[in-house]
Amino acid sequence: MSSRTIYLSRLIGLYCILIVVSLVFNKQGTVDAITGLFNNPPLMLLMSIVTVAGGLALVLAHNVWKGGAQPVVVTLVGWAALLKGLMFLVLPVSADAEIILTWLRHPVLFYVSMMPSLLIGIYLTYEGFRPRAKA
Repeated sequence: MSSRTIYLSRLIGLYCILIVVSLVFNKQGTVDAITGLFNNPPLMLLMSIVTVAGGLALVLAHNVWKGGAQPVVVTLVGWAALLKGLMFLVLPVSADAEIILTWLRHPVLFYVSMMPSLLIGIYLTYEGFRPRAKA
């Protein structure tokens, strides 16, 4: 396993866990903040640009499609971030906002929408910190 894959697994995994836990513990604040974000076009543009840059950085640094699940999951996270940022740049804000806010305002779907990120975070954190035999 490459040291870059291990580092990115740790980084992405811990990031996902910490962010999801904080969003879940402050559900109403999360919904209010995201609603405010969608109602602020300059901030949406900035967020989109930063998301594209982060996704592009991950894709350029780690575009690995072999070697097991861990490197592929890291690569998929990079591509997902890049595509999400591009979606926010290209699609009208109202289209994005309607879909996302409907999910976040629903009492159960809010938690369902957090699960993929939490599970990816747990998996990547475990794999990133798992002891490995010396080659």
